[in-house]
Amino acid sequence: MRKAPELLAPAGSLDMMRTAFAFGADAIYAGQPRYSLRVRNNEFGDLEKLGGAIAEAHTAGKQFFVVSNIFPHNAKLKTYLDDMAPVVALKPDALIMSDPGLIDMVRTQWPEQVIHLSVQSNTVNWAAVRFWQKMGVSRVILSRELSLDEVAEIRQQCPDIELEVFVHGALCIAYSGRCLLSGYFNHRDPNQGTCTNSCRWDYKVSTSDGAPLAPGQPVNFYSSPEQEILLEERQRPGELMPIEEDEHGTYIMNSKDLRAIEHVHRLTEIGVDSLKIEGRTKSPYYVARTCQAYRQAIDDAVAGRPFDPRLLGELENLASRGYTDGFYQRHHDADYQNYLRGHSESDKSQYVGDAIAFDTARGLMQIEVKNRFALGDRIECVHPQGNLNATIGRMENADGQPVSVAPGSGHRVWIDLPERYTDSFVARYF
Repeated sequence: MRKAPELLAPAGSLDMMRTAFAFGADAIYAGQPRYSLRVRNNEFGDLEKLGGAIAEAHTAGKQFFVVSNIFPHNAKLKTYLDDMAPVVALKPDALIMSDPGLIDMVRTQWPEQVIHLSVQSNTVNWAAVRFWQKMGVSRVILSRELSLDEVAEIRQQCPDIELEVFVHGALCIAYSGRCLLSGYFNHRDPNQGTCTNSCRWDYKVSTSDGAPLAPGQPVNFYSSPEQEILLEERQRPGELMPIEEDEHGTYIMNSKDLRAIEHVHRLTEIGVDSLKIEGRTKSPYYVARTCQAYRQAIDDAVAGRPFDPRLLGELENLASRGYTDGFYQRHHDADYQNYLRGHSESDKSQYVGDAIAFDTARGLMQIEVKNRFALGDRIECVHPQGNLNATIGRMENADGQPVSVAPGSGHRVWIDLPERYTDSFVARYF
C-alpha cells in the first residue's frame, strides 16, 4: 500500500468545511480577509467563528490551515503581529504564507508555529525548496507551472520536507496568481485579496479600423503592422485596449480550469504529501463533488486500483470554463486521450437543490430549490454515504399541493426521496 496523500479542500464558511470533511477531505484551508487573498465570501474574519471551526476540525481528527498569504505593504506590517496573535492562539495546524518578511516575523514571534509556503511564492525548483526549508518552512506548495517530471525531481532532491500541489480549480492568467488586471481595471489589488476575476469577463475583439472579428476568425498580429487588435470589455464600451503578442502568445484571455484527477496515481507514486483543491469562494456543492471524486481517486491509487475514467464525467457536471490538466503533462499520450473519450457524455447534470428535511408521514423530502427542475426529471442525490440515482415521480409545493415544476431559487418543494438522503445535494441530469 502506498502512502495516501492528504486531500486538502477550500472553505470560505463553516458549511463548506463540514461538507469537505463529510465527503472525504483530510484538511481544509481558510483565511482571514485582511491577510489572505480571498476577502469576499469569507466567514472567517470573525475570530469566534474561526476558533469554533478550528476546534470542530480537531475534534473530528482533521486539520485546519489558516491562509495568510498576501504581499503586504508597509501599513499592514504595523498591524500584522497584533492581529495574528489571537489567531495563532487558536492553534491552527499551519499558517500558509508567502511574504518573506511576514514569515520572518512569525518565526521570531511564534517559533513553534508551523508554516506552509504559499503557491504565491512561485517555487519551481529544488534549490528554492531547500532554501525555504532552511528558513523553517515545513511544507512547500509548488507552483502550478511545474510538470509531473519536475515535481518528481524536486521530491527526489528534497525527500524530508512536505510537498503540496494543486489538482483542481481555477487557473490564473498570471504566474501562480500574481495578476494585476483587477487592480488595473477596478483599483482592487488581487495581491491584497480583492481580485474581481477580470480575466473571466466578457471581451470582444476588433481591429483598429473598427471592423469586428467574426467568431472563429484567426487573428494575425503581424500581417498588417499598421492595424492593431483591440479588446473591449462588455461593461466598458468604448474603452479599447490594444493586445500585444510575443513569440509565446498573448495572456489577457481567460484560462480553462485545472482538472488533474487523472494524474493522482502518478502524484501518489511520486510521494506528494498533499493534493489541493482551489475554490474558497465556491459553493458547498462544488466542495462535495470535488472531494468525493478526488477521495475515490486517492483511495484507488493507494490500493493499486486503476484510474476510473467515470470520475472525469463527475467533474464535468460542475460549472467550469472548460478543463485542462495545466502543465503537468506537456504532451498527452494515447491513454490520456482514451480517458477523455471514455467517460459518459450522456450524464451531464446541474445542481438544482438541497435535501433539507424529511416528512415521515408523507414519505417526502423537502428540497430547497437552487435551479429549475420538474416532475419526471432524472436526478442524482450526492451524499457522503453514497449517491442515489432516481426519477422524480411525485412533487408537492410548500402548501402540500401537487405541482409539476420547481421554478427556481427561492422556492421549496417536496419530492419522493428516501429519508437517508437528507442533507444531500440534488443534481438534475440533462
